[in-house]
Amino acid sequence: MTEQSNINQLSAQDAQFLYIQSATNLTHVMAVYIYDPSTAPGGKVRFKDIIEHMRKRMDVSPMFKRKLYRLPLDIDHPYWVEDEHFDLEAHISHSRLPEPGDWRQFCIHVARHHSKPLDMNRPLWDMYVVEGLDNIPGYAKGSYAILTRIHHSTIDGVSGAHFFAAISDKDPHGTPAIPLPKTKASANALPTTAEILNRAINSTVTSPVKLTQALMKFTPALLSSAQKSLTGGADKTESGVPQTRFNAAVTPHKMFDAITFDLEELKQMRRKVQEATINDVVLAICSGALRHYLTKHKELPDEPLVAVAPVNARSRSGEESNPGTNISAMTIKIWSNIEDPLERLEAIRDTTRETKAAKSGLSARIMTDLSKHIPGVTMAGVSRILTDERFAPKMSNLMVSNVPGPQIQLYMNGAKLTHQYGLAPLAHGMGLFIATPSYNGTISFSIISDRKIMPDIEFFRECLQKAFDELRDAKPGKVVQQPRKASEAPKKQPVSADGSVMYRRVAKKPRAVVSKQPGGARSKAS
Repeated sequence: MTEQSNINQLSAQDAQFLYIQSATNLTHVMAVYIYDPSTAPGGKVRFKDIIEHMRKRMDVSPMFKRKLYRLPLDIDHPYWVEDEHFDLEAHISHSRLPEPGDWRQFCIHVARHHSKPLDMNRPLWDMYVVEGLDNIPGYAKGSYAILTRIHHSTIDGVSGAHFFAAISDKDPHGTPAIPLPKTKASANALPTTAEILNRAINSTVTSPVKLTQALMKFTPALLSSAQKSLTGGADKTESGVPQTRFNAAVTPHKMFDAITFDLEELKQMRRKVQEATINDVVLAICSGALRHYLTKHKELPDEPLVAVAPVNARSRSGEESNPGTNISAMTIKIWSNIEDPLERLEAIRDTTRETKAAKSGLSARIMTDLSKHIPGVTMAGVSRILTDERFAPKMSNLMVSNVPGPQIQLYMNGAKLTHQYGLAPLAHGMGLFIATPSYNGTISFSIISDRKIMPDIEFFRECLQKAFDELRDAKPGKVVQQPRKASEAPKKQPVSADGSVMYRRVAKKPRAVVSKQPGGARSKAS
């Protein structure tokens, strides 16, 4: 393998995840992978087997061996440099759940690990192997979990999915799931003092010019948006975010729970509303669950809740192997004030279509582009102010992230991957994150919240199941309503030309209901 050195400075978006981090606002992501060792040689995987497997895959990404070189007072964005003291075994640890090793204990274990900060003086990742998952419905006896934490300045959803595929196998015999790189990951050289000062001065001096140029690029769109607002052409409540319990300051103590569904069932739900997408269905299920949860607590606002959904901003295929963050976001009304599940899905479809047409997502794209040209010292200061609980803006009620994963069976050390979950950062004013990674025909709704904000997280998991069941059982009428503009107020009873109700909910007869437990097992309840 060939190897060459280079200087690698963090982008503005990557650095921003460092600047906003605080004791209560950690900005790492965590993936949870559940393995069944029965397919491994001898039916067992030892801890040292996992370490040796990772040692062989160290060259799939430069993120493994590089650490931050941060400048005094953050006068410019940090650099990635090679960790001269890198020790793989210092990044991989393990433990065992206490008896009886049930789902509740596992969720507490996951939440506690997610609540701990990464060591910022080493490469920004670690792995935590958890054994003893012996009493969880849907998990094979002897299953173990690998909790992988990576700082968000290092990776986003797309590059994270690629990273995981690169350390996975497509069969129990160790065949890599994707082609491995033929060259060794390049080392990041430590820049000289002169290089650091030149870059910092250049960034500070040229940033006003670049900032003006970027702003001019968006001027036509800004003028159009302003004109619509003045003439009444825009939705007056487009930016309105109702106050909920989720719009509160977060604490260091996070909560986790999850539920897994069959991806094919979501595809069937999508077909019930013309031109709806899987992402629309995910938002509709989340919206329905929030409606049930807040209604139970007598806190459901009259206005629709607003969600932020990350959007992949990578320009072309092949960039997913590049570490770092390249995402934008769109703000979406999820119509939690609509009771009928199909009408709610229809309204979400219309809203997401308009948002993707760049009408509602304008501010996110502007800020993403403009942030590239703000000096590091300015961005660091502003980021800390905006993430302080006293000044944090109310931009949404929650975040929903839907990153498609591999739809094939994967392995590691011969053990079969059976379940996958995802955890992401919370922020002051946004105390609920729902991550929905899909894998091999399933999709998991991972719930991340705060102990004070959502102390009854198990009940919210039940609300997700209820919202899923309602959308699955809803029956569309013969007439399909044409898509409407997101700004139009939805009708409670959409009707066809002859006056018949287009969507109707079927009265449920007493029957055995099949539901999925957190681990994915099916159980019957009367």
